Amino acid sequence: MKTSLNNTLALLFASAAPAMAALNPEAEAFGLVARLFITFLALVLVTQLLPGLMLLISMIGGLFGKEPKPQRNS
Repeated sequence: MKTSLNNTLALLFASAAPAMAALNPEAEAFGLVARLFITFLALVLVTQLLPGLMLLISMIGGLFGKEPKPQRNS
C-alpha cells in the first residue's frame, strides 16, 4: 500500500512539473513586494545622499573660501 501511494504521488508530481514550470507571458516582471523593497532601497539611498552632498559642499567651501582673519588678543 505504501509503495503504491509513493508511486502515485511520484507520478502526480512528475506530470504536474511541466505545468508548474510553464511561463506566463502576462505575468509582471516584479511583484508588489519587490517594488516596495526597491522603493525602500531608493529612499535609503536618497536619505544618505543628501547629508553627503551637504558635507561635500561645505568641504569645498572650506577649501576654496576666504580664510578667517586671525583674532588679536588684547
